[in-house]
Amino acid sequence: MRFLPLLPAILLLSAAATPAIAQDAARVTVGVTGGSLGIGPEVSYRASDHFGLRGNATFLSFSQGFDSDDLDYDGKVKLRSGGVMVDLYPFNSGFRISAGARSNGNKGRVVATPSGPVTINGTTYTPAQIGTLSGRAKTKNFAPTLTLGYGGGIRPGLAFGVDAGAMFQGTVRLHDFVASNAMIRAEDIEAERRDLQDDIDSYKVYPVLQFSLGYRF
Repeated sequence: MRFLPLLPAILLLSAAATPAIAQDAARVTVGVTGGSLGIGPEVSYRASDHFGLRGNATFLSFSQGFDSDDLDYDGKVKLRSGGVMVDLYPFNSGFRISAGARSNGNKGRVVATPSGPVTINGTTYTPAQIGTLSGRAKTKNFAPTLTLGYGGGIRPGLAFGVDAGAMFQGTVRLHDFVASNAMIRAEDIEAERRDLQDDIDSYKVYPVLQFSLGYRF
């Protein structure tokens, strides 16, 4: 997992912050979280020295260009998810192991508007024949999530958290793949959709890296 190099830093932060946690009896934290899942509100409750619960909702929109064969695509992504995590603090410190699930509303749209001739499924088309080629992407609505991290007080009343791990969203599915002009064969459009699908089939695990800042009371 690409965020495993953060583990030593998380452990060090946990050990350094342990005295502050011991002195702070606050159990509820209300704040904001931001990272690869998006940005949004977060509420957590540390029920005991070894157990806690967190819930958050995150949102973010961004664009990313990419190419596939002869076509240059503009990908637009909307991150929309919310979930609950069970936090286990095995060392009675800030270090935590968290497991839970998210309601995953993440979705995307891909658009290509060629400016020159392109070959799709062995057939060459002009820009006028294709117009705009577009499709939509979505994932499963339920996504188990697993992270390692730190959460605790950094000064009286103020809490900081960081979590790194993975959201197991399954395969991203492309659908509604169409060309705005009616001069490209349906089987060629489907072939292009399958090519793109093959490119993203391996992205079944979404990386999680979230930071949080909140007020404890």
